Amino acid sequence: MENNILFHLLNLIFMLSLGFYLMQNLQWYNYSLIRIVTKHSKPYWHFIYLALPVILFFILGNYFYIYLIIHIALLVYWYYKLDKKLVWTNRIKRFFVTYIIFLVIDFVVIIITDMPDYFSFVALIIAMITSRVGEYAIMRQYRKLAEQKLSFMSNVKIIAITASYGKTSIKNFILAILNKQYNTYATPRSVNTINGIIDDINNNLPFSTDIYVVEAGARKSGDISKISNLLNHQYAVIGEIGEAHIEYFKNIENIKNTKYELLESKRLEKLFLYKDNETPPINSKIITFPPEIKDIKSDLFGSSFSIKLDDKFYEFSTNVLGEFNVINISVAILVAYSFKIDIKDIQKSVKNLTQVEHRLEKLELNGKIILDDSFNGNLNGMRESIRLSSLYKDGKKIIVTPGLVESNEENNRKLAKLIDNVFDIAIITGELNSKILAQNINKAQKIIIKDKVNLNNILASFSQRGDLILFANDAPNYI
Repeated sequence: MENNILFHLLNLIFMLSLGFYLMQNLQWYNYSLIRIVTKHSKPYWHFIYLALPVILFFILGNYFYIYLIIHIALLVYWYYKLDKKLVWTNRIKRFFVTYIIFLVIDFVVIIITDMPDYFSFVALIIAMITSRVGEYAIMRQYRKLAEQKLSFMSNVKIIAITASYGKTSIKNFILAILNKQYNTYATPRSVNTINGIIDDINNNLPFSTDIYVVEAGARKSGDISKISNLLNHQYAVIGEIGEAHIEYFKNIENIKNTKYELLESKRLEKLFLYKDNETPPINSKIITFPPEIKDIKSDLFGSSFSIKLDDKFYEFSTNVLGEFNVINISVAILVAYSFKIDIKDIQKSVKNLTQVEHRLEKLELNGKIILDDSFNGNLNGMRESIRLSSLYKDGKKIIVTPGLVESNEENNRKLAKLIDNVFDIAIITGELNSKILAQNINKAQKIIIKDKVNLNNILASFSQRGDLILFANDAPNYI
């Protein structure tokens, strides 16, 4: 009897380990089982930490619990090496409370009825289903609360922004310029999903807000439609549309159609549209950007340019790096201008803009120049960060990159050629694009590391004072 109870307790530990592995992966992939099966960059993890132990559980019987020691040790070591660990959100806590309750019930039933231990898998399945249904019900209620709050804040102006590239930067630039005259609030960091926006409205959006700036992202058709139906924004910004997330959308047309779901707002008054995008058939006023721009200068010290507004050119300068950011700033200028902010005040605000964190952010550390472009994952943006790196002449140039993650082999080949023409050392992180990049980088010294645990030691060995290090894109090590 005592041995049976011990085996049942070990079975509980095993089942908790499976639930932990599943929730870690589900959190990475936005709680989509389909995505962790079809989109995971390291599917062999599923075999090592999920499929193999389950198979051995059924084959070995009670001898499995000898292997359980190995399984737990492997899982702990795997988790220790992760750079993006499980965040204990309320959703995660609710799942484990539910799961533990079902496991305890299962434990009691197995002991009383002498049912086999594999009955515990029923607890995992029921907990997963209960969690999914419960979270859906909770989010429906949260959405109603968010709608009520926005309805109460009837005078707030809402600006919704989407793009394949640069939407977070555009959001931050608009916020910084409008904030000088209006009480402006924006979704924090890279929050851009319907659930994230609902949470932001309920918990963070001040009632005193004049203008609410919202970033809208998508991984599938319908994602932005949900955001539009929630916000019913008066202003929309649709930036450049390209191949970002092409693996999810399959083609550019699907990406475009999803981005244009931003136009479904019932209160839309004005659209700021990137000039190369297709003009949609809507009744709202359309302002294309960038406007006419001349005298663009962008180097490692900042950017300057002149923009034409109402038939007159106005000069702007900023500490923000990157020619593509001139375009991002230009739409922020147009938005501010449409809100009747004086051009001199806009010029001052642009002058004081700061680089968005992890997006071509220039730092100096231990005598080295660091270009932190780790949140930029598109070819055009990386092309500009590489161009800026090429301007540096005082030391070695080193790039640290996993390549383009949500893209294709052709774009990674193009990236490799750009790297080869500029950098002395290329440190390729992760396994996803290591082969294609290594095959196409011929002149630069190549260093391939499977994960980033030893990255600091490698950089210390291969760099010195006066060198430039570009962090171009930064994929977590599960990719």
